[in-house]
Parts: sequence; structure tokens; C-alpha cells
Amino acid sequence: MGGDGGTEEELTAQETALYDRQIRVWGVDAQKRLSKAHVLVCGVNGTTIEFCKNIVLAGVGSLSLMDDHIVTEDDLSANFLIPHDVCMQGVSSRAEACCESLKDFNPMVRVAVAIGDPSLIDEGFVDRFDIIVVSCASLKTKLFLNDNCRKRSKHIAFYSVECKDSCGEIFVDLQNHSYLQKKPGGEPEQQELTYASLQEAISVPWKNLPKKTTKLYYAMRVLESYELSEGRNPGETGLSDLPAVLAWRKDMCDRMSLSESQIPTALLERLLAAGKKEHPPVCAILGGILGQEVIKSISCKGDPIKNFFYYDAADGKGIMEDIPPTPVEHFA
Repeated sequence: MGGDGGTEEELTAQETALYDRQIRVWGVDAQKRLSKAHVLVCGVNGTTIEFCKNIVLAGVGSLSLMDDHIVTEDDLSANFLIPHDVCMQGVSSRAEACCESLKDFNPMVRVAVAIGDPSLIDEGFVDRFDIIVVSCASLKTKLFLNDNCRKRSKHIAFYSVECKDSCGEIFVDLQNHSYLQKKPGGEPEQQELTYASLQEAISVPWKNLPKKTTKLYYAMRVLESYELSEGRNPGETGLSDLPAVLAWRKDMCDRMSLSESQIPTALLERLLAAGKKEHPPVCAILGGILGQEVIKSISCKGDPIKNFFYYDAADGKGIMEDIPPTPVEHFA
């Protein structure tokens, strides 16, 4: 994670036996770092549960789930950990409904429910974690949490992830990140990356972005900006809002000197029609990639995403966008 957290504590014999295969892949030091990492997930849905499953199986130190929303039948469509009988009772939160099942995946990982509102988290609470992952939250809440991570004296990595049916977006802010990259000759070389905050990334004038920037990036900015202006959470905007969203697109494109053709109406229609619905196969893809990225940031091994990742099942392509682009420094 760009930090130099110690790995002095040895793995127990039980941990070494359980994680033997992955230790052979990323090494003992990486596993030690992972076993000491504390992760907070704000927003429990199909995508973040896929992520949680992956890091629990990998042996993260602890995982805290924050989502006080009561489980509804809609949650069953993508969240495979919520039992149907829990949904019918209508008394458990999403975090509570998934906590025990996650413990069953790996009893050696501490999994707990964190009660609260992500938009009201204080700095002392943030300090308890090394990684914060946010989903199904307003742009205002994401900016608040990302800013809180950056203000702390310790290094806290920030991720946001959203799945809108067949489309998905991941944002990564590792602040200043050092990692080892294997070169063709096999020798590792240290790399340094400097990340933009979410506010900095979405504030870049569109006219300054490369022409090949994915249309999904622009479409997601239009929707989140419109939702923010209306005081709505992600997914609370639907097809009935299309005329207003198209007018919002025009206004943003005029201000940003971007052709409206870069944000196709058909793409906005797909995102609006999705509402809060997630497509399970896309959840699995996004959750898998996010899990891999968090493990890479904790272990300080391998090239991380910088700083947006997009997936669209319509063409099956995954695209990384570096916004704004920053040079990589090489060290011997």
C-alpha cells in the first residue's frame, strides 16, 4: 500500500498450511501483510460481496461490513450470501445477513458488522482500517470518505465500485504507492505512483482528456452529477428521468467543450434502466478484479489499476483510464 508496515510477526503453522498455495504465488511477506490488513466495506451488494468473499478466502486480517439497510427481496438477485428466509423475516440488515456466511468461508478471518452511516464516519474510526471500499453511496459520501482517508497520518487506500446491470466502474486512490514490478529479465524493479483524489480525477476538464477516453467514463459522470443535483442516491434515477438527464448531458458537454456524441443516448438509457439492479456475472468480474487490486496494494507487488477501471458486458472489454495522466518514476 505504499507503506512500510512491518511483517515481523511470523505466520502460524495453521496459516502456513491453509494459505500454502497462494504463498507459493505471492510469497510469505505478502501473506504476512495481508494477514495484518484491516478492510472496511461500506455498502453491501452483489459486487462488494464477491470482493469480500475473495479477500476472506485470501486471508485478510479483518473485514468490517457497514450497511444498515434492511434486506429486501431485490437484494437476492445478485447477493448470493443472503438466505431467502432472512429476506422474508425483514429484520436483518444487509451487513448482518452476510456476516456469518463470510465467517464460514474462512474462520481465521475476523468478520464483523460496523453499525453506522458512511457519510458520518469520524476520523478516529477511519484510522482503524488500511483499506476502505465504498459502493452504492452518493458522490458526496464518496468524496467525504476519500478526503478523510487522505487526511490521516497513516496510509489508507480508497476504492469505490459500482455495478449498473451490465456495466461497472472501479475507482482507485492509493495516494503515493511504491511497489515491485517484475521486468522481462526476472529482476524486480521498484516503481512509484502518485494518485489523484476522486475530486481531482472527476474535476479534470473533459477537453483535456484523450480522445479515446471510454464513453462509459463520461456517462457515469453525467449520472452522478445529475443525482447529486437532485439529492438522490445511486440507482434512484430511472428511465422516466431520461429527458432531464439528456438536458443535463447537453449542459455538461457545452461547459466541457465535448461533443454529445461521446455520451450516446443509448448508453445513458441502459444505465438509467438498470436502476439499482446488478448483473451477477458482472458482479463476479468486478469483485474479482477489485479483490486482486486490493491484494496487490497490500502486498506492494504487481502493477495496480491507475485509477479508473470500466467493464461493459455489451462488448466484454475491460478498460483502464488514468485520469489525469501522471508519469511513472523508475528507481534502480
